[in-house]
Amino acid sequence: MAHTYKNAKLDLTTTSVTTLYTADTATTAIVKSILVSEDAGATPTLTITLTNGSDVFSLFKTKALTANGTLEFLTSPLILTTGEILKVTASAANQLHVVASILEIT
Repeated sequence: MAHTYKNAKLDLTTTSVTTLYTADTATTAIVKSILVSEDAGATPTLTITLTNGSDVFSLFKTKALTANGTLEFLTSPLILTTGEILKVTASAANQLHVVASILEIT
């Protein structure tokens, strides 16, 4: 088994649903951290979902951020299996940066 550490990074320039990370074929991913930084002096919200096929699970629904603040979204690791997708949606464009720290096991 190979273990690979990765960061998935996004500058959310849109309010559309955006893929942050997809677990590859034959991969189990352990998401250790999801950090979100607000860099525009505003108070947007962020929604994080987990997609498995056609099923969509809400992990954080319209979670508010403070102006110029950083928020850690996870308090314990999140496991993703092959094909599962983490998606994020910002309430406003050009205000949020998202970084997920991930351990891939193949």
